[in-house]
Amino acid sequence: MLIGVVFALVAAVGYGLGAVMQTIGARQSVSEAGRGTIEDGAPSLESTKAAAQTSAFAVGMTFTILGFAAGATAARMLPLFLSQTLVSANLLVTAVLGASLLGVRLRARDWSAMALVVIALGMLGAASRSAGGHAASTTFHWGMLWATIALTLASLLMVRLLGAKASVPAGAAAGLQFGIVAVCVRVMDGITPFSITALLSDPATWALAIAGAFGFYIRTVSLQLGAVNGSTAAMVVGETAFPGIIGLALLNDSMQPGLHWLGLFGFALAIGGAVLVAAFGAGEAQRSAEANEVHIPPLDRAHLGEALRPAPVEREVSERDSNSYRHRPPENTTGPDESVDTATRHHSTQ
Repeated sequence: MLIGVVFALVAAVGYGLGAVMQTIGARQSVSEAGRGTIEDGAPSLESTKAAAQTSAFAVGMTFTILGFAAGATAARMLPLFLSQTLVSANLLVTAVLGASLLGVRLRARDWSAMALVVIALGMLGAASRSAGGHAASTTFHWGMLWATIALTLASLLMVRLLGAKASVPAGAAAGLQFGIVAVCVRVMDGITPFSITALLSDPATWALAIAGAFGFYIRTVSLQLGAVNGSTAAMVVGETAFPGIIGLALLNDSMQPGLHWLGLFGFALAIGGAVLVAAFGAGEAQRSAEANEVHIPPLDRAHLGEALRPAPVEREVSERDSNSYRHRPPENTTGPDESVDTATRHHSTQ
């Protein structure tokens, strides 16, 4: 179990570093491209591709992949509610690095709400006892695949409909996708003993691939929209509570005798604390949106505005030119026939 705990903590650090670096890359792409959103305020596919091409985002993706691999290993070795609870410590990493690298100002209430989430998730971990088995029914495997497809379609539609307001909901959707990944890693066939045929024929494998890919995409969208702490808190609850409940209800994970009350109380506190962080993050969304151009110094933005502003056309007009201009017939902009009629009307008025 100790090895599993180590892997879970490595995953927490990897996810936290990855979230901050991906946020920097997403904001760089919006500032540099100047085409970050579509009409309803949601990030365009073009801006998301641009974000993925920045060096900061690439570094963040490396850390995220490291966190994913470590978290998957922990999910195989620990009860899901324990492994996912430890992974949720990335919330602290994201908050601390976000304050120093993203210019996000953390108030006392932000720290208090985030501490409440972490403490509550720690209660869930303390109430854990042992991991169940890796076996699950064929119906369960297919159910995970169809649930993943439905969640993915709903997430994409939600981002499209909510636009710029989708940061926190998108974080929650990404968290559910990552929760599905943890459940699928736990039950996948062909791991021990290894069998490529069993692995590729398992619906849970394809559910993991879909959930992982679109989870990363939805997570990137939530970071582009700002409110990094709020969206991260929503993601943490989704990727912790959902697999924890599945593990307890369907995969034979268990809690310490007499500590079920602690686990339930911790679960309620985790949800409440995450709601508070998300609510506080609504105000932070505006501050984060304004900080999207933090990588362009004010002087450079001024020069950029001057360069993009069309230069005024200046000409010195003498008194004679001015008088002649006032008596000049209108320019021909319609055609030869209409110009004759226009000139005729002009002379007749004189």
